[in-house]
Amino acid sequence: MTKRRGNGEDSIYKDGERWRGAIHLGYDEKGRRVRKKVSGRTRAEVADKLRNLRKLVDAGTVPDDKITVKAFLDRWLAHNLPGTVAESTEDDYNDTVRLHLSPALGRKRLAKLTVLDVDKLWQAKREAGYSANSIRIMRTVLRKALGQAEREGIVPRNVGALSAAPHVVAKEGRTLTIDQAKTLLNTVTGHRFEIAIMIALAYGLRRGEVLGLRWSALDWDAGTVRLTHAVKRIKNRDKTSKRKTRLVLSELKTPKSRRTLVLTPQIVAKLRTLRVRQAEAKIAAGDLWKDHMLIFASEVGTPMDPDNFSHTFSKLAKRAGLGHWHPHELRHSGASLMLAQGTPLHVVSEILGHTSIAITKDVYGHLLVDDKRAAAEAMSGALFGA
Repeated sequence: MTKRRGNGEDSIYKDGERWRGAIHLGYDEKGRRVRKKVSGRTRAEVADKLRNLRKLVDAGTVPDDKITVKAFLDRWLAHNLPGTVAESTEDDYNDTVRLHLSPALGRKRLAKLTVLDVDKLWQAKREAGYSANSIRIMRTVLRKALGQAEREGIVPRNVGALSAAPHVVAKEGRTLTIDQAKTLLNTVTGHRFEIAIMIALAYGLRRGEVLGLRWSALDWDAGTVRLTHAVKRIKNRDKTSKRKTRLVLSELKTPKSRRTLVLTPQIVAKLRTLRVRQAEAKIAAGDLWKDHMLIFASEVGTPMDPDNFSHTFSKLAKRAGLGHWHPHELRHSGASLMLAQGTPLHVVSEILGHTSIAITKDVYGHLLVDDKRAAAEAMSGALFGA
């Protein structure tokens, strides 16, 4: 007599020319039995699928092969991404999904998404005029999201990671010459942004890093300042507020970006003067002063808006007769001037806060021609007596 299968057991049966199997997953909130089905051409194929499925269930992951790419990306943005990246990065990821990934791939079933589907998307973006770097960002977001799907067992492999990576060529940033830099510094003398611009240029800092410098990170005796925070503008998640964005003072993400700068005596002297002026402003502001311990604060102690800093800097550059410049070009200029003065590449890399010297070399390696020429001449002298 054939033994009757229990309700909690897996089943395999033939349905016409196909073999089918079902696995018991428990019961839903209404007490109805929940099962997941698989199919195959042979009984052995179905049995193998059920065994793999049972392993996933026993491990606590129940794959959903009906979920669409859009539904999964929305779930990932809401539940998996928060807390793993900075809020500003989270905002960028949300925009990338909303503007690029969901419109193109959203209606497809996640389990059936292929490498070809993704490669076609990158090709379409290239034909639409998007830069290689923009496509790289899209691929990064998709790869990170599908990594979660792979861990959950929804997909057997990460097709985002397997898709063709765009070839990104680092552009040579425009830089100030020494004469132009001196002209700029002379023009901003006495301006409230004078020292911020001076430090950004001397050390190749990003605008958010400059505006995030804090008095508590400054060692007057050693003449050093520690970079630990940056000012950023991010989307406002407070539903009760009418403002779409807000300023935040956030900790720098990587150990390399949290670095110590050795200040020159001239900069230390100017910071002492600024400290006195800020103390006077604090007294004048009274109860309106909100102390964030920022070296470069607003008239009431709050963080400065990076966009306002950019607009003002551009006006100052035009006043200096240099035309339109962006604060980020101070970073390129600082790196270029350091290398032109013979500063070793690894030191420049540390000052800029790059995660590796390879990044610095990729961006600024073309400025090391003189070093390469000197090395060639040294070898020529050693080998040929020239």
